[in-house]
Amino acid sequence: MSIQVNRLGDPVVRAFVAAVNSHDKAAFEALLAPGATMSDDGSERQIADWTDREIFSSNGHMDVESESDAGRALLVSYRNDTWGEMRTKWRFSVDDAGRITHFETGQA
Repeated sequence: MSIQVNRLGDPVVRAFVAAVNSHDKAAFEALLAPGATMSDDGSERQIADWTDREIFSSNGHMDVESESDAGRALLVSYRNDTWGEMRTKWRFSVDDAGRITHFETGQA
């Protein structure tokens, strides 16, 4: 059973999941700190290219199964039109201004 987005513990992560699930690229980009970075399965990726390919142009969707680390680590059933559905883990670093400085994802 998944956790409703509005019940996620960290407000920045909650906004990230909401932006992904509503395909709101502007809201997603507004959550990122200048110079933010990300990695996928341990490899650094360029955020704009990766998110366009893996989230926005392929209808990405996150169903959160569980959260830990005060809501900054998620176990997610993630699906998109390219890869189908897979179980993934996500971890977020957030600065004092409430913007994401780094996120990482990968298969769980």
